[in-house]
Amino acid sequence: MVTMRFTLSISVLVVAVAQISGQAQEFEVASMKPSPPDRIDAVEIGIHIDGAFVRCKSLSLRDYIRNAFQVKEYQISGPEWMKDVKFDLNAKLPDGATRANVPAMMQSLLTERFKLATHRDKKEFNIYALVVTKDGPRLIESAAEATDAPPASGVDVDVQAGRGGATVNFGRGSYIRIADGKIEAKRVTPSRLVESIADYLDRPAIDMTGLTGIYDFSLDYSLDELRNLLRTRGVYANIPDSAAAGMPGSIRDSIKKFGLNLEARKAPLEIVVVDRLEKVPTAN
Repeated sequence: MVTMRFTLSISVLVVAVAQISGQAQEFEVASMKPSPPDRIDAVEIGIHIDGAFVRCKSLSLRDYIRNAFQVKEYQISGPEWMKDVKFDLNAKLPDGATRANVPAMMQSLLTERFKLATHRDKKEFNIYALVVTKDGPRLIESAAEATDAPPASGVDVDVQAGRGGATVNFGRGSYIRIADGKIEAKRVTPSRLVESIADYLDRPAIDMTGLTGIYDFSLDYSLDELRNLLRTRGVYANIPDSAAAGMPGSIRDSIKKFGLNLEARKAPLEIVVVDRLEKVPTAN
């Protein structure tokens, strides 16, 4: 059996854009440099915010646009090369700014450095709808580990990664651990779960369960689903088919044990269309 281990620091910066009264939505200082080549056995892709400092590592221009406009990967329409051109960002927030201002500041930075121009539109997609089966949900209620519910979608996260996998912490005991063919989720809503597994699938996934509880999940993922994830992130790793021996299940199959299903449907979704984008930024 061949075990493939990847360090996946997944960019899951999902923050609500808030305005600071009277303050420009721009970084105080920002430096963007081309990222070094990815290592096959250790892929780190992420956004890290520590106080007033923002550090983005090995993000493609597509990733920056996705985070700046707070949309999913499939909601961006633009040139294919956007996912192959990667940059590291080191920036500082101005006094009075918070993490919630980072997306708007990224938009300003992309406009200034890469001459980004966009418009909004709608497009019909083939999607997977996460739904409850006719027999009803068989979900595991999370143990009460905190007095408050975990943050809903729309807050930033902390990512910790190592050679054994990656953990995405959402706060208040809510996290998703990805390692060795398994996705372990603690204290998450179905909506949060769908956000985390969407990039493993071959089409967008949307929560349509109507469930609002907090649950624990344990899911398997397949080799093809891992390849989908890496491809979505612009990482092209030659993973041998023999690695599938350590991944006996799949997300689509293992989610059924909870009385849920991913149904193929069509739905109109908003997209961000990239009208203009330069490959090389202006000087820092």
